[in-house]
Amino acid sequence: MQAEFEMKVQMIRSQGRATRLFVNIPLPLAAALELEAGERVRWQLLDRATLRLIRLEPPPPVKKRHKK
Repeated sequence: MQAEFEMKVQMIRSQGRATRLFVNIPLPLAAALELEAGERVRWQLLDRATLRLIRLEPPPPVKKRHKK
């Protein structure tokens, strides 16, 4: 399965806080991954052009039903 989603990195400046960068996950991608709000993830830097998103507590795999 291959899907591509283009997005922009957003910068948030808050008074009294360091500048932060955010990347949003588009809803179709989140749905395909079955991501839940509040789920913990980690970014892994593979090289300057490639990041890997790792789910720290992925849900159990869904068992497929066989047709009878």
